Amino acid sequence: MRSFGSDNNSGVHPGIMEAIVAANSDHAPGYGSDPWTEKAVATIKSVFGENADPFFVFNGTGANTIAITASTHSYHSVIAAESAHIVCDECGAPTKASGCFTVVLPAKDGKLSPELIKSKLTGFGDAHHSQPKVVYISQCTEFGTVYTPEEIRAIADLIHAYDMYLLMDGARLHNAAAALGLSLKEITVDCGVDMLSLGGTKNGMMMGEAVISFRPEITKRLAFVRKQSAQLYSKMRYASAQFVPYFEKQIWLSNAQHANRMAKLLADELSTFGQFELVMPMDANILFVKMSKAIADQMLEKHFFYVWDEKEEIVRFVTSWDTTEEDIRMFIDDLKEITHSV
Repeated sequence: MRSFGSDNNSGVHPGIMEAIVAANSDHAPGYGSDPWTEKAVATIKSVFGENADPFFVFNGTGANTIAITASTHSYHSVIAAESAHIVCDECGAPTKASGCFTVVLPAKDGKLSPELIKSKLTGFGDAHHSQPKVVYISQCTEFGTVYTPEEIRAIADLIHAYDMYLLMDGARLHNAAAALGLSLKEITVDCGVDMLSLGGTKNGMMMGEAVISFRPEITKRLAFVRKQSAQLYSKMRYASAQFVPYFEKQIWLSNAQHANRMAKLLADELSTFGQFELVMPMDANILFVKMSKAIADQMLEKHFFYVWDEKEEIVRFVTSWDTTEEDIRMFIDDLKEITHSV
């Protein structure tokens, strides 16, 4: 059964599965010295530019962890929104690995701004204080909101003046690009992003992510940090091979557009009830909805989604590349039946 719990719950796109099966032929050198990985590197460079240096890893937490570790010393600090994935959902992995202090900022919509960040750009050169070095943003954010290129550039311009780096968590970067109608390059390196955690498992891939460095001094450290962090895959071809059709066949775009379109359809259907309020802007494929506990509890007996804030009665719905109109129709039909009886 398909659910609205998370796009992590979705299956693997057939085009991606075909690439994995095709890579499963004969023997090949390990640790990235295979032709599939070489082709994947070239493909990613064609998308993000020749200055893009990708390092394939197992998962998103690993990507964020080695990106931060490779760009900092233990006396540095990382600035992030209080809802950020590295703050709430990675069990302190980046902090443990890098030794860096995380400075947390309140951000109602999940988005940082130069005004928020400026208040924490203090203590430079003072041995009593952690030194700000990295600003971490998510695109889309954990609340499903999307940064515009202008918003990203404003942050990058500010922190680059302080010799700092901008790390973008792109677990749902493809949904953001589809929502904005822009290329992946236009909302990353063109806006001043220094490092990118490039996701794919939420958008039709089976496994594996990539850390992309746009800064040579970070690139020099990443290979060693990746190995030391247990993120160097010996049979890397099975992870890297996915990225070739993902980009060459525009699977990333068609999948993201579909997921976004299904979210819009779900939001439109919910709006007809007149009692379910969207509490966050729905920029891509995530909806945060005010729904009474009585209704949510009954719906959870038939459909999986997350109760995001039990006290405020807010639930979260996430649509995926394989969400269908039939999935939404079934959900809405059940919701109609329940609301009529409550």
